[in-house]
This record gives sequence, C-alpha cells and structure tokens, in this order.
Amino acid sequence: MSKKILAVVAGLVVWVIVVMAIGQMMRSSWPAYASVATAMTFTVPMLVARLSISVVATLAAGLVTASIAPRSTLVSLMPGALLLVAFIPEHVNLWDKFPVWYHLTFLVSLVPLTYIGGSSNRKVVRYGVQAKRKRGVCI
Repeated sequence: MSKKILAVVAGLVVWVIVVMAIGQMMRSSWPAYASVATAMTFTVPMLVARLSISVVATLAAGLVTASIAPRSTLVSLMPGALLLVAFIPEHVNLWDKFPVWYHLTFLVSLVPLTYIGGSSNRKVVRYGVQAKRKRGVCI
C-alpha cells in the first residue's frame, strides 16, 4: 500500500517539476510569452505550447507512477484523476480567460495521458525484463 501511495506522490511531483522546468524554459526563450504570462493573454500558439507542456508532464507522471507500481492500472490513473480534481476549480475560475477548446483539451486529456504514460512502462516491463528472464538472460 505504501508503495502505491509513493508511486502516486512521485507521479504528481514529476508532473509539477516538468511543468515548472519547461514553463521556465519557455518564458526564458520566448519573450512574447513571458510578456503576457502574468496577464494570461496568450495567443493560440502559446496556448498550444502550454498544452504541449501538459502532455509531456502528464505522460511523465504516468510513466513514473507505473515504474514504481507497475502492476496497478488504478494507481497509474490516480495522478491524472487527482490533477483533474485539482484543476477543475482552477479552470472554472479562468473560464473567461481562455477558449473552451483549451479548457476541455487540458482537462479531458489528464487521465488518458496518465494511462498512456503508464502503459508505455508496463509494455517495457512485460516485453523487456520479463521476456529476458524467461529466456534465461541475466540483466
């Protein structure tokens, strides 16, 4: 049970780290983005970039979660579900600042992307390590 909790917490921590790191890189390398970030008056390319950051972070969260608790699909989904619960109120508050497609894309993608990130790890475990063990290959 504690390993499953650790897996979920680690996935959430990875999500935050990835979002913060890539967000900071984007602010540093894209002056136009940095100039509108506080006011949140993003252009469509900026919104797509923000969604792309979320995709990378959410896939990473799922991957890390499944790496720690590889046999539990439910645990792999938890970071996405918790992010969804946390971000629904945020997006309700920001509803007028962004187009509806942005809110829906972000919110609807959280759980499936976490699952996909975790699935990629399960395939590696299933077909990589376990397959080598069956053939007698020492890792």
